[in-house]
Amino acid sequence: MIAVIKVAGQQYKVEKDQTLYVPRVEGKAGDKVEGIEVLLASADGKLSVGTKVAAEIVDQVKGDTVIAYKQKRRKGFHKKKGHRTAYTKIKVISIA
Repeated sequence: MIAVIKVAGQQYKVEKDQTLYVPRVEGKAGDKVEGIEVLLASADGKLSVGTKVAAEIVDQVKGDTVIAYKQKRRKGFHKKKGHRTAYTKIKVISIA
């Protein structure tokens, strides 16, 4: 069974026992994820709407460092900033 879910404004195609990284969702490891909107589900070629997806938080992680660098030539001006985006690793437990 495959489902298309919407978490934190982004859509993902998921299957049972799949792990994925989504934008940060509040909670600790082992907590159930609330507020998963199921847009579409497919089982054996039959589409359905209104199914439920259960997922749990595996870990809270940070992404790779993204560097923003600005410079003006011959002026001695340069600025370097970086940030790491926070992600939540979730595991889809079941699609019902």
